[in-house]
Amino acid sequence: MLKIAVLISGGGSNLQSIIDGCESGYINGIVKLVISNKGSAYGLERAKKHNIKTYVENEENKVISLLKEEDIDLIVLAGYLKIISPNFVEAFRNKIINIHPSLIPAFCGEGYYGKKVHESVIDYGAKLSGATVHFVDEGADTGPIIMQKSVEVKVDDTPNSLAERVLSVEHEILKESVKLYCDNKLIVNGRGVIIND
Repeated sequence: MLKIAVLISGGGSNLQSIIDGCESGYINGIVKLVISNKGSAYGLERAKKHNIKTYVENEENKVISLLKEEDIDLIVLAGYLKIISPNFVEAFRNKIINIHPSLIPAFCGEGYYGKKVHESVIDYGAKLSGATVHFVDEGADTGPIIMQKSVEVKVDDTPNSLAERVLSVEHEILKESVKLYCDNKLIVNGRGVIIND
């Protein structure tokens, strides 16, 4: 059973989907640690309800130490609104995954997070949006893609209504990607990720 750490900045609904997946046995892992860069993040309360250790920490070197102390196998960035350094990436190469609320490489990179992503999709007139789970490398949203799922952008969508539909897809593919990782079925091959059956 792999040890998972989830890094958050907000409500933690993606965190909840991982906790549920682990507790139901769908994911062969256990969430050992939840770290937030914001003390007000509701995700911390979600973690406490499941007796998961929580930390509020902004200092990256301390975050790295906490992850190493717990011997973490997989780090999930689930709405973690903080760019991690190349040093962090190097310490956990191919062990960090991120969920992003668009179909990368569209509407991603520095500055593209939260409502801004969905506003940009609507302003551009895109017909499809969705979510992407990817491994984290030194760039912003540039790592090898594990899984994507699209949603239709409707004529009367607002950033909030689009965000809601994208979020339900996020929960689905993040949980599935974590499961595949914990089952040792993901192989990073250059820019690609091979999923073994």
